[in-house]
Amino acid sequence: MADTLRILGIAGSLRKASYNRAALRSAQKLAPPDAALEIFELHGIPAYNQDEENNPPRQVVELKRKIREADAILLATPEYNYSVPGVLKNAIDWASRPYGDSAWNGKPVAIMGASVGIFGSARAQYHLRQTFVFLNMYPVNQPEVMIGSAQHRFDAQGNLTDEQSKKLIATLLRNLVDHARQLQEARAPSMAV
Repeated sequence: MADTLRILGIAGSLRKASYNRAALRSAQKLAPPDAALEIFELHGIPAYNQDEENNPPRQVVELKRKIREADAILLATPEYNYSVPGVLKNAIDWASRPYGDSAWNGKPVAIMGASVGIFGSARAQYHLRQTFVFLNMYPVNQPEVMIGSAQHRFDAQGNLTDEQSKKLIATLLRNLVDHARQLQEARAPSMAV
């Protein structure tokens, strides 16, 4: 069996009862056997300040280290005002700076999201895809995992109860793992003589 592929999961919400953090916990259980998902919490990351990018706060250093160690990234985002939450965009900005030292560069990435709205974070996910172009990240395109009306898809303990959402997350993770392995193989030096 291949080595375990390391996925770093990041929720774009600081709320204790975040549906997106709950979705990441569900993803940990739904990950394929050849992958492991670690969740990184964005608590404690200050607002991005270019004056501090060459001497970043400890939490930012840890975030960049975790991103670099990961084989793939899974972002779980809510949608605020038709877009990406500030806390997630802030973390993306920190980890991409200073210019030329982006931890995101070349990483395979997948997105999922949960929202109390019926669109399940669709607009936020599409905005994230735009940032992947500049960040030089390689997104998995399908399936799109948009958990709308999230308040009806999770129980009081934060467990995902919607079977269709579970199937989509499992498929997304399988596709992310396969995508990451294909990128690894393409980057590996050729053994041909």
